[in-house]
Amino acid sequence: MPEPQTMPMGRLDAFDIGPKKLTVQTEFFWRPEWRIETKVYLGGALKKVYNVDLTTTPESELQRTIDLFHKTKIDEIVAGLRKLQQ
Repeated sequence: MPEPQTMPMGRLDAFDIGPKKLTVQTEFFWRPEWRIETKVYLGGALKKVYNVDLTTTPESELQRTIDLFHKTKIDEIVAGLRKLQQ
């Protein structure tokens, strides 16, 4: 796939969870295919990686798709942590 004319920005958020830091990082890659990769770290250790194929996503929707996926993963993690507290 060609390089997008306007390269979308990734996302990075970090939260304190007790004595550890939870970090969620989403990056866009355009080679060999358009895709995003979201990595979840807890206390600096990689815990989970999510990959999403964006080859059928229009270039005009790339940033919105990245932002939405990143927010969705954070919301899922927060919901899971709330369940653990109950």
